[in-house]
Amino acid sequence: MQVRSAELEDADGILALYRRVARLPGGLARLENEVDEHYVENFLARSVASGICLLAVDSAGELRGEIHAYTPGIYCFSHVLSELTIAVDPAVQGKGVGRQLFSAFMLGVRQHARITRVELIARQSNAKAIGLYESLGFVAEGTLSRRIRNLDGSFEADIPMAWTRD
Repeated sequence: MQVRSAELEDADGILALYRRVARLPGGLARLENEVDEHYVENFLARSVASGICLLAVDSAGELRGEIHAYTPGIYCFSHVLSELTIAVDPAVQGKGVGRQLFSAFMLGVRQHARITRVELIARQSNAKAIGLYESLGFVAEGTLSRRIRNLDGSFEADIPMAWTRD
């Protein structure tokens, strides 16, 4: 799997990837019908302009994963990357693509001295993802109770997590 920086021209491929991932229950916070061109173009433009956006592409040229985060756009948060999202194609989940993307992402963060904090939010039931984030140096910073409404009408918590530069 090759990891490379995303470009604005990758929007259609990212849109297709996000729709595949959103079909899985809990795959993304958004449902498939909530993943549209505007959503992808917005986060892609913001990430390219003021953050990091990476793609995992297989040997056949197929987009298999994406990770991004960006600065909120105001001075007091100019040292923070937030809105971190990772999407891995269901066909390759569990095969190390997410870890490879996240490791490359964190390498990019470490090369930007101005970035001293990276934030994400994980669904409480996603223990595998939380374990991955913790293994990469992220720390849970509390619980946002009853923040997620599941399709069956039940609620669960979101776990805000952050990595900070020592």
